[in-house]
Amino acid sequence: MTTLTDTQEPTRRGGRGARQRILRAAADLFYNEGINATGVELIATKASVSKRTLYQHFPSKAALVEEYLRMLREAVGDITDMPSGKSDSDPRSRLLALFDSPDAADAPMRGCPFHNAAVEAAETMPGVQAIVHAHKRNYIDGLTELARQAGAADPQLLGEQLAVLYEGAAALSTSLDDPAPWAHARGAAQALINQATNR
Repeated sequence: MTTLTDTQEPTRRGGRGARQRILRAAADLFYNEGINATGVELIATKASVSKRTLYQHFPSKAALVEEYLRMLREAVGDITDMPSGKSDSDPRSRLLALFDSPDAADAPMRGCPFHNAAVEAAETMPGVQAIVHAHKRNYIDGLTELARQAGAADPQLLGEQLAVLYEGAAALSTSLDDPAPWAHARGAAQALINQATNR
């Protein structure tokens, strides 16, 4: 199998925008194909850059994976600041909105990219593990804050319970390639919220 070298790639584009193209290509490939299954050569090809250019922006594949996850964290933001899509969104509605079925019903479900990264990175990419842990902890903290705003007697407990329920729904819907677990999780979340807020 022959591979292209830097001198055999006259159609590739470096320069301005190369870093963003690399990140976009990596995000698509890492999520849809898997981190371990995606090599830097494939990322470089999809981003229309040479491997040399890729390594100028990211000194290792691990560094690229870490930046991909940081980019996702920034895009996701803090759940306490995210609108639920309803003008009358109170904290309770916002908690329940998290369990609405994903919009992309026609696309294969690939699961949480942070969970996927944690599994694939295992102990080989400690920087990745740190980013995943921080993201998940921040997510639980956000749920806990929304639970507090909703009037839960024990917001920390409700936040932890909803996090487990959310993660379970995401994992099961991915395994089955079926959005139905989200509906079941939403019903369970509503029961937990009712119990926690005495409604």
